[in-house]
Amino acid sequence: MKKRMAMMATFVFSLFVFAGVASAHVVVFPQKTTQGTYEKFTVRVPTEKDSPTVKVKLDVPKEVEVFGVEPMPGWKYELAKDQTGLITGITWTAENKGLRASEFGEFNIQGKVSNKADKIVWKAYQTYKDGSVVKWTGAEDSENPASVTQVAKSNGNAHDHHASHAGANEESAQTNHEEAKPSNIPLYLSIAAVILSLVAVIISLLKARKQ
Repeated sequence: MKKRMAMMATFVFSLFVFAGVASAHVVVFPQKTTQGTYEKFTVRVPTEKDSPTVKVKLDVPKEVEVFGVEPMPGWKYELAKDQTGLITGITWTAENKGLRASEFGEFNIQGKVSNKADKIVWKAYQTYKDGSVVKWTGAEDSENPASVTQVAKSNGNAHDHHASHAGANEESAQTNHEEAKPSNIPLYLSIAAVILSLVAVIISLLKARKQ
C-alpha cells in the first residue's frame, strides 16, 4: 500500500511539474493569422530562473514586415536593419531590474504578414542576469521551441490585403486576448490524478479490511 501511494504521489507531482514547464516558453501571439493582414504581435517572455531576465532578442522572420514597436516601461529597444531598411531584429534591454522569478513581460510590435506566408517561425533569445542565454530556436517538439504562428490563405478580399491599422489592431487585440487565456488541461489532469489517488487508497483500504 505504501509503495502504491508513493507511486501515485510521484505521478501527481510530475503532472504539476510538467504543466509548469510546458507553459513557461517564450510565445508570440497571435498563433494564427491570415496572409496579407496587418497584425499586432505580442512576445510573451516568462522568467523561469531565480535570476532576472534582462534582455530579449527577437529575429524578425522574412514573412513579416515590422513597422512599429510599442515602448515597454523599464525597457529600451534597438532595431537591426538590412541594407534596404527592413527591420530584421529587435533587442529589448532592461533599464532596471528586469523580469524577476515568476514574472513575465509582453513586448508588442506591429507588422504586415506576407501574402505568400504559410507559417511564421519566431526565433528568440532570452538573456538572464547571471549571463546565461536560452535560445528559443528549436523545433516544436524540442525543449526550447521557437514560437510558430500558422498563416491561413487569403480569400482575395481587399480587406485582407489593405486592412486599416485601427481595425486590424482591434481584431488582433481580441485574438491575442482569446489565445492568451490559460489552458485548463493541466488543471483537469491534476484533478484526474487526485481522483485516481483517492480511488487507489479506497481500494487498498477495502482489501486491507478483507484480509
